[in-house]
Amino acid sequence: MTQTAEDQFGIGQPVRRKEDVRLLTGGGTYTDDINLPGQAHLAILRSPHAHARILSLDTSAAKAAPGVLLVLTGHDAEADGLGLFPVMVEVPSMEGTPPLFAPPRSILQTEAVRFVGDPVVAIVAETRAQAMDAAELVEIDYEMLPSITDTARALDADAPVIWPERGSNLCVTWSNGRAAETDAAFAKAHAIAKVELVQNRLVGNPMEPRVAVGAFDTARDRYELHSPSQGVIRVRESLAKFIFKIPMEKLRVVSGDVGGGFGLRGKNFPESAMVLWAAKKLGRPVKWRADRTETFLSDPHGRDHVTKAEMAFDANGKALGMRTETFAAMGAYLFDFGPRIPTVAGARIAGTVYDLQAVNLQVHCVFTNTHSTDAYRGAGRPEIAYTVERLLDVGARIFGLEKDEIRRRNYIRADQMPYVNCVGNELDSGDFAGTQQMALDLADWTGFAARRAASEARGKKRGRGIGYFIEASGGQPQEWARLHMSADGKARLHVGTFSHGQGHETAFAQIVHARLGIPFGDIELVQGDTDTVEQGFGTGGSRSSQMGGVATSRASEAVLAKAKRIAAHLLEAAVADVELQAGRFVVAGTDLAVTWKQVAAAAQTPPEGEAPGLDEQILYKRSTECNFPNGCHVAEVEIDPETGVLTVDRYAAVDDVGNVINPMLVHGQSHGGIAQGLGQAVLEHAVYDSESGQFLTATFQDYAMPRAGDLPDLAIGFNIVPTPINELGVKGAGEGGACGAPPAIVSAACDALGLDHIDMPLTPERVWRAMGR
Repeated sequence: MTQTAEDQFGIGQPVRRKEDVRLLTGGGTYTDDINLPGQAHLAILRSPHAHARILSLDTSAAKAAPGVLLVLTGHDAEADGLGLFPVMVEVPSMEGTPPLFAPPRSILQTEAVRFVGDPVVAIVAETRAQAMDAAELVEIDYEMLPSITDTARALDADAPVIWPERGSNLCVTWSNGRAAETDAAFAKAHAIAKVELVQNRLVGNPMEPRVAVGAFDTARDRYELHSPSQGVIRVRESLAKFIFKIPMEKLRVVSGDVGGGFGLRGKNFPESAMVLWAAKKLGRPVKWRADRTETFLSDPHGRDHVTKAEMAFDANGKALGMRTETFAAMGAYLFDFGPRIPTVAGARIAGTVYDLQAVNLQVHCVFTNTHSTDAYRGAGRPEIAYTVERLLDVGARIFGLEKDEIRRRNYIRADQMPYVNCVGNELDSGDFAGTQQMALDLADWTGFAARRAASEARGKKRGRGIGYFIEASGGQPQEWARLHMSADGKARLHVGTFSHGQGHETAFAQIVHARLGIPFGDIELVQGDTDTVEQGFGTGGSRSSQMGGVATSRASEAVLAKAKRIAAHLLEAAVADVELQAGRFVVAGTDLAVTWKQVAAAAQTPPEGEAPGLDEQILYKRSTECNFPNGCHVAEVEIDPETGVLTVDRYAAVDDVGNVINPMLVHGQSHGGIAQGLGQAVLEHAVYDSESGQFLTATFQDYAMPRAGDLPDLAIGFNIVPTPINELGVKGAGEGGACGAPPAIVSAACDALGLDHIDMPLTPERVWRAMGR
C-alpha cells in the first residue's frame, strides 16, 4: 500500500529532521559564523582568585598595547549608568527566617572578586589575540580573602562570609510547609528510611561555546545583539529593562542556529551586555567568543545540593510521609532563576508519582565562592525524583521487598486521577503502575538472575535499579504564533518558542501540514529575531510542543477558516459546504475544487469584508502552568571488583509524554537526556579546591563528559496517556532522561554492591572505596 503525504509527514510520523540537511552540509549559521564589517574583538580579564579585595587596578599598559581600542572597567560602567544584573524571581522565605537576599551583580567588579572567573576588565582590540595579550598587561593588586566552596559548610559559624552586609552566607530558607502533618506521619511510622545524598555540581557544556556580537546603529539609536539563546524576547527584555534602561524597540536580539541550551542559555549574561556597551562607545561592532575553559568559567552551573532525607512507612511498606533538608549552592551571585530551581521549581512535583501528602521540604539556598547555579536540564525536578527514589530503595531493603514491589504499593492509582499533589498541583493524567510494568518488560526484568549469574562467572558484580520520575513541564502559560501564507501557497510560521537542537523546524511543520494539508517542504520556520517574533517565552522546561505546538495548531486553524471563506467565494458556495480534502478545497458532493495556491493568490485581493492575505496570529493561553510527563527507567550495571570500574550494561525506559508529534524526535530527546543523566551519575563533577577555591575541572582533561562508548544501546518505549489540558494531548519530552537516569543507575550500583547508598558520580575510585578497599 502506498503511503500518502499525510501518512508520511503528519502528526505521529517519524519524519526525518528537515534542518539536518542544512546543518550537516555546513549551511548552518551559528553566532561565531557572523562577522560584521569593521568588527573588533573583546576579551575579558577574569579573577584568578576565589575571594579577594581589589586594592588597585592599573590599565595603562593595556591601553597602550598594540591594537587595543578600548579598555573598560566597572567604574566606566557606573559612569555610563549601566544597571545591575537582577535575580528574576522572588522566592518566599520560610516563616521566622529572613527574606531572600539578592546581592548586587555588576557587569565588572571594582571592589572585590568572589569566584574564580569573576569578570574584572574588558579589553577591545583589532584582533582577539591582541585583546587577550593586552589583558595580561593589566595590573591588579589583590588582597586575598578566605573562601568557602563546600556547600554543606556554607552556614557553619566559622565559614567565611561572602556578603558581610548579609551577615551570613544564607540567601534564603524556603519550605513548602506541612511540617505538622509530616511530624504526625512520622510519629506513627512502623519504619523510617534515611539517606544523606549529594547532587554533584555539573557544567552544561553545549557543543557551541557562547558567543556575542554587539553593534550599535547611531542613525536608529538602536542596539543589536547576535548570541545563542533559548529565546530572544526574554534576553531583550532583561537587557533593555535592567542593564541599558531603554525601550524594548531600541534593542534587537538575534539567535541563529544554536548548538545546545540545556536551560543554561536563556539568561541575561554580562558578556552580552559588554559587547553592546563597547560597540556603542567604540562606534564599531564588537565580538566576544568563549573558548572551552571560558565556557566552564562563564556559563551557569547546575545542581550542587547536599540533602538529608527520610521517609516514614507503615507496616506494609506504604509511605506515610517524607521530610528533607537541603543545602543548595547559589554561587557568589544570583543568576536569573537561581534560588527558584531547588525550591519552588523542584517542589512542583514533590511526592512525584506516589500517593504521598505529608511532605515537608526545607531548602537553605547558600552563597559559596563558586560560579552561580541556575536551571540545568530538569531544573529542580531531577533532584526531587532522585531523593524520593533513593528513599524508596532504602525502604525496600528494610522491608525485604523488591524495588518494583515497593513502588507498586505506593503509586497514585488510576482511580485517584486527577490527583492533587502535596503542593496543590493537579496531576491531570498518568498510568504509573502500567508504565513501570512496560519498562520492566522492555528491560527483561525477569531475566536478570541469569545475567547476574553470568556476570558472577566472569568475576563481576551486577545490579539492577529503577528510577521513576514525573516532570512539571511547560511554565509560562502562554505562547505566540503567526502563520503567513504567500501568494504561491507556501507557509511561513513565526513562533515565540526557540529551537536549539530539538527539531522544531520538523515538528512544527508536521503540525501545519496536518492542519492545512500543504506540502511539508513548503513550510518554513521563522524564529530567533525580535524584529520578526513579536512575543513569546522561548524554550525551556520542555514547553515547545505543548505551548508553541498548540499555538501553531491554532494559528493554522485560523488561516484555514479564512481560506475556506476565500474558497467559498471562488467556488460560489456556502462556507459550510467547503471541505479541505487532500490539500484541495472542495464543495461537498460535487467535483468543484480549488487548490491552496489558487486560494492564496485570491486572498491577495479578497472579497469585501476580508483583509488582504492569509496571515493570522494568535496568543495561546491556558489556565494551568504545567502538565506532567513521567516515565520509568530501568538500568543494569556491571562492576569490576578489582578496579571499581562501573559499566552501564543495559538500559530501558518507557516515558509518557502524551501524544507524540514525531517519535524519532522524542527518542532523540530521550537519548540526550539519558546521556546527560548518565554523565551525572557516573562521570561528571565540577570540583573546586576546598582550601584555595580554585576551579579544578575547567577543561575536558579534568571534567569527564560521557562518550559514545559509555552508553549501552537504549531501549525506549512510550506509554501514551494524552493530557486533557491541550487539544494536541502532548506533554513535555525534553528532560525525562536527566530525571530518570541518575536514580536508576545509582539504584543498580547499590544493588550490585549491597549498599543502601553511594553518592554520584560513580567513579572507579568511589566504587572501589565503597567495597571496603
